[in-house]
Amino acid sequence: QVQLVESGGALVQAGGSLRLSCAASGRTFINYAMGWFRQCPGKEREFVASISRIGGRIYYVDSVKGRFTISRDNAKNTVYLQMMSLKPEDTAVYYCAATPSGFSWETPTKENEYSYWGQGTQVTVSS
Repeated sequence: QVQLVESGGALVQAGGSLRLSCAASGRTFINYAMGWFRQCPGKEREFVASISRIGGRIYYVDSVKGRFTISRDNAKNTVYLQMMSLKPEDTAVYYCAATPSGFSWETPTKENEYSYWGQGTQVTVSS
C-alpha cells in the first residue's frame, strides 16, 4: 500500500502561481511512477503530468506545457507540480497518483494505469 497526501491547493488570481506537493508513504517511493490528474467542475478527471520513477522522463498534457512543471524528490518521498501563469480553466481538484514501475522510462498517462490515489486538493483560479 502507498498513501498519498496532496497539499498546496488554494485560491489564486489568473496569472498567478502555485506549487502542489504530494507526500508518499508506505513503500519505496523510487519504485513508483507518479502522476498528477485534475477534475474540473462538471468534467471527468483528466491527465495533467507524469514523471518516471527516477525522474528522467516527464510527460505533460498539451494544455499545461510551458506552464506546469512536475518534479520529484525521492529523498523526501514527494512529487511536486509547479503551476505558473494559471488560468481560470485550470480550476479543478488536483489528484496525485502512483503506480509500481519496473522501468525507469515509464510515464503513465491513463487513470487505469495508476494503483494509488490521493484525496485531492482544490485549486481555484479567479479571473
